[in-house]
Amino acid sequence: MKSKIYLITFVFCCLFIHLKAQNFSSIPNNTAVSGFGFNTRGGAGGEIVKVTNLNKSGEGSLAAALEKEGPRIVVFEVAGIIDLEKSVLQIQNPNITIAGQTAPHPGITIIKGGISIRTHEVIIQHIRVRPGEAGQKKNSGWEIDGIATTQGAFNVIIDHCSVTWATDENISPSGPRFEGENIEEWRKNTSHKILISNCIIAEGLSKSTHSKGEHSKGSLVHDNTTEIAIVGNLYASNMRRNPFFKGGSQGIVVNNYIFNPGGAIIHYNLSPQEWKGHEWVTGKMSVVGNVIEPGKDSRKGISTGHFRGPVEVFWQDNTVLSGTNKLSGDHTLMEQKPVWPIGFSVQSSESVKDLVTKNAGARPWSRDEIDSRIIEQVKNGSNRIINSENEVGGYPTIQAVFKTFNPDEWDLEKMLKK
Repeated sequence: MKSKIYLITFVFCCLFIHLKAQNFSSIPNNTAVSGFGFNTRGGAGGEIVKVTNLNKSGEGSLAAALEKEGPRIVVFEVAGIIDLEKSVLQIQNPNITIAGQTAPHPGITIIKGGISIRTHEVIIQHIRVRPGEAGQKKNSGWEIDGIATTQGAFNVIIDHCSVTWATDENISPSGPRFEGENIEEWRKNTSHKILISNCIIAEGLSKSTHSKGEHSKGSLVHDNTTEIAIVGNLYASNMRRNPFFKGGSQGIVVNNYIFNPGGAIIHYNLSPQEWKGHEWVTGKMSVVGNVIEPGKDSRKGISTGHFRGPVEVFWQDNTVLSGTNKLSGDHTLMEQKPVWPIGFSVQSSESVKDLVTKNAGARPWSRDEIDSRIIEQVKNGSNRIINSENEVGGYPTIQAVFKTFNPDEWDLEKMLKK
């Protein structure tokens, strides 16, 4: 059977890969959703750019593919480890799809660095990013996100990626807080229309290299970011930010499975000190169909949702396993969703744990040892918050594997469709 790829312009129906007669599909089928990054085109209509080596830069590298201009779909003729040696891959030119599913087994893993997205029309699928401590001393100031959007990035999809061991956040829609003269400009100049779907967001390093000390964090949704969708992900063993929305931000948190959150689960905060001299903006959150399961590191009495500052919250069908569904802080609980993508449907929380553990992360049909360990430990309840990647076996060591990209094995018509 041929392998098929359907590069997404919407979530969850985004990818159906048929490999060895197995069908790995996304959770709901949302074919007519608009906004919140669902309409991202990526590199549709562009050229095929091949990654042929694992070098951190230079001809044939992933970095070189990112630096090219014009619409492009990045495919891989190599699998293995890209060691960034404490650097960050920058995506600054728009209209790109990074198709990690095209790599031969076992796929692409990026270590000792991260990815920064500073543009629009970007799709990243089936890539693993594991920054780790990179040999740096504790509290040394090595503070790295796994994948982050910034500088007004919009129409971005991060789908079926595995991001672990960051020393700042694992995945974050970020950017400047007050760039511009008014709220419309603030929102335009920071991240907006960002979709994070079907990812493993796990094991943010706790007492590690961050200058502030403890810093195991899942996702930070920065001040004034809008149309942020966090859907169908596994958050496992992050101390806080599972996820965390900051002042004036707007988004949805839907059908995620959150395991072993340490000190905070889903939370919102507008910091008066950070907003000094600016009129406060009310945040908006719709939190629907998530499953939260406390683990060995979860604080007793932890609030499922904690909110500080003006924020409108819609809270529905969020299930807590072996615990209590508890909301705390200052917020306005809404009867109707204050923010929601047009045409988006949601799964019942009853099916979320099973679907997410089967589907989330890079290349779920052929997981690497790290993702397999995390999924198994989540299922048996043993996954823990860690301080260093060395506590769980350290960085992976994988020999490079090469295979010529064969367009006949992929649905290029859908890849290139304008």
